[in-house]
Amino acid sequence: MNVVFFDVETQRSFDEVGGRQNIRQMGLAAAVTYSTATGTYRRYTEDGCADLVAELRSADLVVGFNVLNFDYEVLRAYTDDPLDDLPTLDMLDQVYRRLGFRLGLNALAECTLGLGKSADGLQSIAWFRQGKIQEVLDYCQQDVDVTRQLYEYGRQYKHLKYRDRNYRVQTVPVSW
Repeated sequence: MNVVFFDVETQRSFDEVGGRQNIRQMGLAAAVTYSTATGTYRRYTEDGCADLVAELRSADLVVGFNVLNFDYEVLRAYTDDPLDDLPTLDMLDQVYRRLGFRLGLNALAECTLGLGKSADGLQSIAWFRQGKIQEVLDYCQQDVDVTRQLYEYGRQYKHLKYRDRNYRVQTVPVSW
């Protein structure tokens, strides 16, 4: 089975495009995938979107964090493929359905895996504007790796961990 883990970084922020309703205007700065079939990462920039969509299409399952409402929306600006029928596991969507509120990738990774993210989306946009594409790709790849590790942890232990408002460790059941 070919599970493809996936993440994108953008050229512009929500504020710059007039809010979340205009995700397609944010522009793709970089995307990274990890395929379990090949055991390799692939890196994409804006001119490689067709190849990226082809790789996602070749997957038995696409796994990401907020891919349904964000990453796919960014990609839809570059393709006529609706992406709606891709076999997708959106980890944020699954966690939200269980808890009724959103948790960030970093919050889950820190508590579940003891890993923190190296930067954030706004830093990635700054790097993109400075022409530091390698940094953007490295950051994106780290997010893909964290997503992969969270997925694998959830498959093995059937839960992820987070800290509540009182800083107590809680678990959220997952079934993937």
